[in-house]
Amino acid sequence: MTPITASAPPRRLTSADFRTLGLSALGGALEFYDFIIFVFFAAVIGKLFFPPDMPDWLVTIQTFGIFAAGYLVRPVGGIVLAHFGDIFGRKKVFAFSILLMALSTLGMAAMPTYASIGVAAPLLLVVMRLLQGAAIGGEVPGAWTFVSEHVPFRRVGFACGFLCSGLTLGILLGSFIATIINTAFTPDDVAAYAWRIPFLLGGVFGLVAVYLRRWLSETPIFREMQESRKSVPELPLKAVLRDHPRAIVLSMLLTWILSAGIVVTTLMTATLLQKLYGYGAQQALAATSFGTLFLIVGTAAAGALVDRIGSARLFIGGSLFFAAATFTFYSLAATSVPVLFGLYAVMGLSVGMVGAVPYVMVRAFPAPVRFTGLSFSYNLSYAIFGGLTPVAVSTLLAWNPMAHAYYLLFIAALTLAIGLWLAAGGNRIEAQAGIEELTTRKAG
Repeated sequence: MTPITASAPPRRLTSADFRTLGLSALGGALEFYDFIIFVFFAAVIGKLFFPPDMPDWLVTIQTFGIFAAGYLVRPVGGIVLAHFGDIFGRKKVFAFSILLMALSTLGMAAMPTYASIGVAAPLLLVVMRLLQGAAIGGEVPGAWTFVSEHVPFRRVGFACGFLCSGLTLGILLGSFIATIINTAFTPDDVAAYAWRIPFLLGGVFGLVAVYLRRWLSETPIFREMQESRKSVPELPLKAVLRDHPRAIVLSMLLTWILSAGIVVTTLMTATLLQKLYGYGAQQALAATSFGTLFLIVGTAAAGALVDRIGSARLFIGGSLFFAAATFTFYSLAATSVPVLFGLYAVMGLSVGMVGAVPYVMVRAFPAPVRFTGLSFSYNLSYAIFGGLTPVAVSTLLAWNPMAHAYYLLFIAALTLAIGLWLAAGGNRIEAQAGIEELTTRKAG
């Protein structure tokens, strides 16, 4: 087979490429929905799965501790799944991760409560949450790896950005379903049975996504690795740690940027709008949903743009836009509801720069260890920074009511520094995976 050269004509995205992107994004959205729906019903779950005489503050801590357990197990689950993905194929692990998520979510829907089985109830809940964490740890890096190895080389940014939009859609879907359940049912009905409905829906949708992913094909790059026997003859993680330390550091810093942007501006802001800016719960949730819509658009746009201008320029320009948009939002959000919604839309677009993060990460590791390198860096960083960001920001707010805005200015400065480093020649680290593209991959 003749190798593809740099002079080969660009290939456009085909219907098969769009089908791969659509099914991957749909599965990612449903899996993210399954992972985060827990937090929307944490208060109800806490009352049902712990002793009724336990103090409320202790129930809250233990409930969110179970939620956090899903984050803590992500690195382990991600590394294990990525190990098999680099050895046995992307498609098999890609399908298994969503199956594991669907089954564990269905398990939550069917779980007996403390009133039925006593202390075994919270223990089973922890097990289900750990399985969810293991599944999501393999899903995101697996999805980025899968789509980036399917599409033309010059469309990798668009593919990864589109997938990020799908993951963000899962968060929006979780918020939407939670709102419907709490509106359609009384609090007593929610506590009695209705809290199970979102988990049941997530599990069923997940099984449907497993079926749909049967129509996906293995990536051309992995197929050629098998044919040419270019897979790593040793433990993939060992090769990543030994040969790619700079790629690990870069990927962890980029994941920090991604997690900080999403956690603060999307997951924490609904609460901040109520506690710091005086809005009601309905207004805060509506504004957050509105901003998330623009985040979905922003991630896809950033992915398409990075294909054209490169990661260095996008992060330099994106960091300045992000800094201005976030600081303006948190400075003026209390002005009025129309101003709140307008500024949230702009901030959502600015946070969309995180859609370019996986573009750099998938190019930072060569194909034989790409899944493992991505999974190790992403999940370890997300477990650290994704878990610590809410704690750090909440603690700093006790000293300064604009601490969340200053934290995001720091994230913007970190993004700018990475952009300048890439512009100064650091982009050589992201070229190694692309320059050695395998012969079955068509230039784009």
